[in-house]
Amino acid sequence: MRIGFLFNHDQVHQVAHSLPIALALARGGAGAEIVVATTNPRLTAEVARLGGALIGHGVQLVELRLAPGPGRMLAGALEGLLPATKLLIYRDNLDFFRSLDVLVVAEKTSLILKTRYGLDRLRIVHTRHGAGDRAIGFDAASAAFDHVLVSGPKIRDRLIADAAVDPAKISVVGYPKFDLSPPRGATHPLQDDGRPVVLYNPHVSPHLSSWYAAGGRVLDWFLEHDDLHLIFAPHVMLFERRYVLTIDRLRIDRPGRIDERYLRAPNIHIDLGSRASTNMAYTQRADIYLGDVSSQVYEFLLTPRPCVFLDVHRTPWREDPNYTHWTCGPVIEDVADLGAALSRARDEHASIHRPVQEALFAYTFDLTEEPSSERAARALMQFAGLASSSSAVPGAWAAA
Repeated sequence: MRIGFLFNHDQVHQVAHSLPIALALARGGAGAEIVVATTNPRLTAEVARLGGALIGHGVQLVELRLAPGPGRMLAGALEGLLPATKLLIYRDNLDFFRSLDVLVVAEKTSLILKTRYGLDRLRIVHTRHGAGDRAIGFDAASAAFDHVLVSGPKIRDRLIADAAVDPAKISVVGYPKFDLSPPRGATHPLQDDGRPVVLYNPHVSPHLSSWYAAGGRVLDWFLEHDDLHLIFAPHVMLFERRYVLTIDRLRIDRPGRIDERYLRAPNIHIDLGSRASTNMAYTQRADIYLGDVSSQVYEFLLTPRPCVFLDVHRTPWREDPNYTHWTCGPVIEDVADLGAALSRARDEHASIHRPVQEALFAYTFDLTEEPSSERAARALMQFAGLASSSSAVPGAWAAA
C-alpha cells in the first residue's frame, strides 16, 4: 500500500492541514509506504521543517517538477497571473500518481487526475484546509472525492446538505492543524506594552474581501489610533501575484502595494505571507479579530475573544450559512464605524458574543483528548483497508 500526500501550491498554508496525518501514520507504523510530494522548494522546506526526523525515516519526501519543454516555458510566462505550474504538474507527473493507491490532498484541484487524466483507480481523500463557512467549500466537487476528513459536525452537515456527499464517505476527525499550534509566547514583533492587539485578516477573493475597497482606510485608521497595535496579516495569497483572479465567481483585481507610511508606523506590523501568517502565531497573539470571510477566524476562536467583521459589499448575510461566523461579533459596512465597533465588541463580548463563539466553535471542531492527526490517521487507514475500527490506540496502528 502506497499512500501519497500532495502539496501543490505557491504558499505553505495548506501543509499544516494534512502533513500531521502523514506524520501520525509514520509514528504509528501504518504498514504502508508514506510519500509526501511537494512542487516547489518553499513547500519542500516547510515539510522538512515540520516533519523533522521522520522525513526520510518513515516518510519519503519527493519534489515533483515540470518536464522540460513548451509546458514549462508556458507556465513561466503565465505564472504572474495564473497558477499554470500548479495545473501542469499533474500532467507531467502522471507516473508518480499512478504509483499511488491513495492520494491525500487539502485542495480540490487534484480531482483533475480523475476528470481529465482518467486515474479512476486512484482513491483521493480530501482533508480540506480550514473550517470556514464559504460556499465554495461545499460545492459539487466535494462529492467527487472518495473520502473526506472533516473537523466537526458543521462541515459534515453542510457537505451532506449542500454538496450531496454520501455520509459514509465522511469521517469527523477534529482539526490536525491544532496539533501543530505554536507555544504561547511564540515570536511576534509587537511590544507587549498593554495596548490591545488587533489582527486584520482580509480574504483574497475580490468579490468577498474587504481589502480592495477599504483596506487602505483600515490601515489609515490605525495610523491615527496608536493606542492600539495592528497586525496586518491577510490571506497569504493576497499579495502573492500582481493580480488576483478567482474562479468561483470570475473576478480579477489588483491588491496594490503597501505604502511606506504603514511600514514605518511603530504600532503596525505587516506580514504578507511569512510562516507566522500560517502557523496561528497571530491568531493566538491578537486580542481582537478584524476580518471578513477568512476561515482563520475559527482558529482565532480557539480562545474566544472579541471579533469585528467588515462588510464592504453590503451583504444580506443574516440567516446565510456562508456568513455564520459574522454572528460572533459586530458587523460594520464603513471603516468610519470601526472605533465604535471595536469598543462594542469588547464591551459585549462576555455577555453576548462569547456564548455564540463557544457554541459555534464546538459545532465546527469535534476535539477530543486524542490528537486530531491520530484520529485522522486511523480514519484514513480504515478507509484504505489497513486497520479495523478496533485499532483505537493513539499512536499505534494495528494491521487488520
